[in-house]
Amino acid sequence: MTSYDQIMKLALERGFYFPSCEIYSDAPAGFWEYGPMGANMKYKFIALWRRELIRRDSMIEIDGSQIMSKSVFEASGHLLNFSDPLVECKNCNSIFRADRYISEKIGKAIPEGTSEIAMNSMIAENHIRCQNCKGEFKPVTRFNMMFKVGIGSSHDEAYLRPETCQTIFVDFSRVFKTMRGKLPLGIAQIGKSFRNEIAPRQSLLRLREFYQAEIEVFCNPERLNEMPKFDEVRNTRLNLYDDEYHRDITAYDCLDQGLLPNKLVAYYLALLTEFYGKTGIDMKRTRFRRLADDEKAFYSLVAFDFEVETSIGWLELVACNYRADYDLKGHSSISNHNLEVIEPTNQTKVLPHVFELSMGIDRSLYTILEHCYYEDFRHDDRVVLRLNPYLAPITFGVLPLMSKTIMVEKSRAIHSLLKRDFDSVYDESGSIGRRYRRLEEIGVPFAITIDQQTLVDDTVTVRYRDSMEQERINTGELKKFLEDKSAVV
Repeated sequence: MTSYDQIMKLALERGFYFPSCEIYSDAPAGFWEYGPMGANMKYKFIALWRRELIRRDSMIEIDGSQIMSKSVFEASGHLLNFSDPLVECKNCNSIFRADRYISEKIGKAIPEGTSEIAMNSMIAENHIRCQNCKGEFKPVTRFNMMFKVGIGSSHDEAYLRPETCQTIFVDFSRVFKTMRGKLPLGIAQIGKSFRNEIAPRQSLLRLREFYQAEIEVFCNPERLNEMPKFDEVRNTRLNLYDDEYHRDITAYDCLDQGLLPNKLVAYYLALLTEFYGKTGIDMKRTRFRRLADDEKAFYSLVAFDFEVETSIGWLELVACNYRADYDLKGHSSISNHNLEVIEPTNQTKVLPHVFELSMGIDRSLYTILEHCYYEDFRHDDRVVLRLNPYLAPITFGVLPLMSKTIMVEKSRAIHSLLKRDFDSVYDESGSIGRRYRRLEEIGVPFAITIDQQTLVDDTVTVRYRDSMEQERINTGELKKFLEDKSAVV
């Protein structure tokens, strides 16, 4: 299995991602930046998300503010509930996230709702000490993870949003009215969220500044099984998992056997499954894990985590929560603004419930890299990043076989003809074999080689990354070839 360290090496050496402010010794942890390869891949991942989820389901997308008033987070419950347990060493003042630190020392997961008193008992009973100086710990406390900011000269209290969904809830009334919405209505947003993690680690997997792709489906709680679109996905297979069962089962059978509460939830879990099936992730190593009551977020009635198996364990990529009316009721109360809407079919007022698909983009990209990383020991130990062509940061490379002036001129002309329509690279440095290896390692699916025959009949050799097979193509057909081969399937 590909290791985390292999992906880190690839990311740093090939420009996928790297630490922020890394040339400074005081650079804070938990902030990472995308290089040229990673940025291109992220944009294409987002384009796939829009194609397969947003446009397919006729959702609406907004782009909200990253700084929001204190009142928003009073209404959402984040000021009271959005905290992690913290433990501090009495001797050296080292700080750790208590539940994770205890879990690492005793080899057992600590449920999310575990109290401070219970964690103090675990520390005492297992004689857990500071790993840095072996000192004793102070009692466990709570640490609110939101970043507080002051606005203007008076420093009015506000916060960086800890999740993108709150702007969707606050904007819901206006969006529903101006877009002539009707339930169920999906409103989506991509953007950055900010969480002041106690101990961020493992690059893209736990960040203080991160990208979310969030979908909030507003629905009538009395009509959750009125989903004609469900028939489009009734045969999509879902891998459901909890403490009592583990089943690979169709969306229809999930409902028939009572494993999912209604058609609306089943429909959106199926859409999510079909989306990830196009990303290159090995779907046999994925599951929807139903969260127990002591694991769910404070706002969630029913919760599933879409998880993927990686070299460092099962990783949550998407939180799927049935939030009921928690959010709109809270914002209605604090803002004194009625967020009920009128159902056009019967002109009745309803305060919508919400089903959420909250996706971590950074984690998703890491997982795709790990699942697509391949070491081909049969062919000179070549490293191949077997990305789907529509997610590859570079679609093709143009390689003149020799550095003859006329061949280079022809190569540059071909590259110039195609580079406005596709992400591409031109490379004439080193042996042709070495150039192939450089392209394979960053996932470029096609290498276009210009050789002596090109000068005779205007054909080029196109080499396929994964199979290393080659075929001759007329230069006039290259654009259509690349369009067809890099299309989403």
